[in-house]
Amino acid sequence: MKTTTGLVLAAAIAATSVAVPAEAQTTLRIGHFPNITHIQALVAHNMSRTGKGWFEPRLGGDIKIEWYIYNAGPSAMEAVFAKSIDLTYVGPNPAINAYFKSAGQEARVVAGAVNGGSALVVQSDSTLKTPADFRGKKIATPQFGNTQDVAARAWLIAGGLKITQTGGDAQVVPTANPDQLSLFKSKQLDGVWTVEPWVSRLVAEAGGKVLIDDRDAITTVLVARAEVLATQRDLVRKVVAAHRELTEWIKANPAEAQRLAREELEAETHAKFAPELVVSAWNRIVLTSDASLDALKTLIASAQSVGFLRNAPDLSRLVEKP
Repeated sequence: MKTTTGLVLAAAIAATSVAVPAEAQTTLRIGHFPNITHIQALVAHNMSRTGKGWFEPRLGGDIKIEWYIYNAGPSAMEAVFAKSIDLTYVGPNPAINAYFKSAGQEARVVAGAVNGGSALVVQSDSTLKTPADFRGKKIATPQFGNTQDVAARAWLIAGGLKITQTGGDAQVVPTANPDQLSLFKSKQLDGVWTVEPWVSRLVAEAGGKVLIDDRDAITTVLVARAEVLATQRDLVRKVVAAHRELTEWIKANPAEAQRLAREELEAETHAKFAPELVVSAWNRIVLTSDASLDALKTLIASAQSVGFLRNAPDLSRLVEKP
């Protein structure tokens, strides 16, 4: 009888042990675009895809990374507002717009990522040179309110043209990057202001030529959702440290980074990217993990000049080091 009782007790203990759940896994959701100007994300996403994650081992074994892909910044920032993602690689203008829209309550720039890699491409036989030449012409940008969209509008306005959201002296037409390529090929667009690798594709595949090579532009930053930064600051600090380490690794290993980026671009876009195309795009970008408020203030002035930003909240929390 004692033996039976012992067996029952042992079985009960075993059952109880099995029923105890393992430590909950934390999922970190990170957004990015299928662009060379999001090189750190492309490389890290590819490593995650192949089971050799970059961020995962540096954040701890209980952290799972989920990657989310967007066409342009406004879509990514909508996901931030909806709490669908925790951090995202994004252009600075959508991040600034989100900060202004939330009266400084949302969107924290926690690191830089890439400068340059954006350009205005025109048709090969084009005689367009100055903003005034674009009167009556049509320029495509990746999305309304994204960094290149603001840059295009600000350039045209600074050149004396009147530009409205839907028209004006020249048309700025928000168009997804893959669609830009086909429309440019068929001569339905006079110019495209976009980022790599689409700049190189417009040149190589559609016979375009670069009119403005915006190498000094802040093209990509790393943004954290304010709530995530406030409640999981140590985790965000680790993400930023891993991002900085990855940036230096990419600088030191450009050939391997290009291969991983090309594989990831092909997986995300279901299109082939020739190695020489990635090399061409690579030559236009400058990797950096630094971000400063002073540098972003120039972009704020541009956004205000085109009418995107009207209020002026306290900017002290826009750039925040975790």
